[in-house]
Amino acid sequence: RQQKWKSSVSTQAKMPPCDFVPEKYESYPYERMQKIREQNVAPSLRTYYKKPLLLHQGHMQWLFDHEGRRYLDLFAGIVTVSVGHCHPKVTMATQKQLARLWHTTNIYMYPAIHEYAEKLTSLFPDPLKVVYLTNSGSEANDLAMFMARLHTRNFDIISLRGGYHGGSPYTLGLTSLTPYKHGVANGFGCTTTMLPDVFRGPWGGSHCRDSPVQTVRKCSCTEGACLAKDQYIEQFKDTLNTSVPKTVAGFIAEPIQGVNGAVQYPRNFLKEAYQLIRERGGLCISDEVQTGFGRTGSHFWGFQTHGVVPDIVTLAKGIGNGFPMAAVVTTKEIASSLAQNLHFNTFGGNPLACVVGAAVLDAIEEDGLQKNSEDVGTYMLLELAKLRDKFEIVGDVRGKGLMIGVEMVTDKDSRRPLPAEEINQIWEDCKDMGVLIGRGGLYSQTFRIKPPMCITKRDVDFAVEVFRTALQKHVERAA
Repeated sequence: RQQKWKSSVSTQAKMPPCDFVPEKYESYPYERMQKIREQNVAPSLRTYYKKPLLLHQGHMQWLFDHEGRRYLDLFAGIVTVSVGHCHPKVTMATQKQLARLWHTTNIYMYPAIHEYAEKLTSLFPDPLKVVYLTNSGSEANDLAMFMARLHTRNFDIISLRGGYHGGSPYTLGLTSLTPYKHGVANGFGCTTTMLPDVFRGPWGGSHCRDSPVQTVRKCSCTEGACLAKDQYIEQFKDTLNTSVPKTVAGFIAEPIQGVNGAVQYPRNFLKEAYQLIRERGGLCISDEVQTGFGRTGSHFWGFQTHGVVPDIVTLAKGIGNGFPMAAVVTTKEIASSLAQNLHFNTFGGNPLACVVGAAVLDAIEEDGLQKNSEDVGTYMLLELAKLRDKFEIVGDVRGKGLMIGVEMVTDKDSRRPLPAEEINQIWEDCKDMGVLIGRGGLYSQTFRIKPPMCITKRDVDFAVEVFRTALQKHVERAA
């Protein structure tokens, strides 16, 4: 149901048809749900939007609220619903397993964990062939830190500012965004280094990143050279020479930063950073929680877009299409460091999780979702770039595949973040027209677009038109 606008802005945004009919909502009234939320749900679990959505059902790229309104989901449960809400293949496999065996313990053998371990690791290059299954991304990164320290017998780990690697007391040391920091001791042995952000950082140009859309910054680099990359590597060396011992346990980075708003580094930055870390005895950890499983389009794993092979890879979110599961993939040698003593995860790799994980891998392949991410993602990036060229407040459009960030600014010259109340209004308008988008960045100034990988070009046309209308409304309000 489209709302009637009291605005002179005309929109051609017509929601693509969907033949799925949601069940009738039969739970508590909205007001009672709100009351329960206030009284019985931990307040740290914040909601989106002035009037939070009460969602009732999902179908592929669509979500339905308690009143039957349909929304195009461009945030996918925070980059988690990889193949589509209630994907029939995954749903069927789960139902079948539910009737067979929910849970036993991995001190016994059962088919699902072995079938899945083989299937998952077959997608990784040598020597990344051993998997430890956990339940969340924080757990996976926690374990990766632990393994790196055990294996190298060093302690210090370096992460990039703006990175998000989890909210557990251990991983909070790696996570480098103030809103997630609590005033308690954390992060002993964790050091952050400058983020090589070619849009907002001190250096950047018009050829730096692996994206169909570059920044609007000027560039004087010659062919094959990247001044920005060289400068950021100097900063990385500076951290190594001043802030950590001569030997380190490791370095962790997302191939594209997620929570910070799809921030991309200059080409070859990671390659050189990995080399510097390995020279100091450290391991390189790739946090693929958001970039994995074909989302970047050109490759199945984000690290492959940088031409590197990490020592440890962490996975979560899209791995289970919304089922709570995660994984650490590493080498036999590194994995054996953990085997010197007991380390046990009750639910990690339980029968249900492994069946879900295997069905997700099948769906990605059978539905051609990596290719779809590349085709539809590139199309969307180029369409959004047209809006960047038209509107002064759209500072940067970036990303790869269906991992997209749109950074909002007061003006392109200063690159100052657009004030929160203005961004909020654009965001609310998009929601009212039926499009759900995420938020990220240090100032919550970046729209995060990371939909289920099944979205179509027709969905993109609708979403871009909605976004254009919301931007136009903003221009009118400002005038």
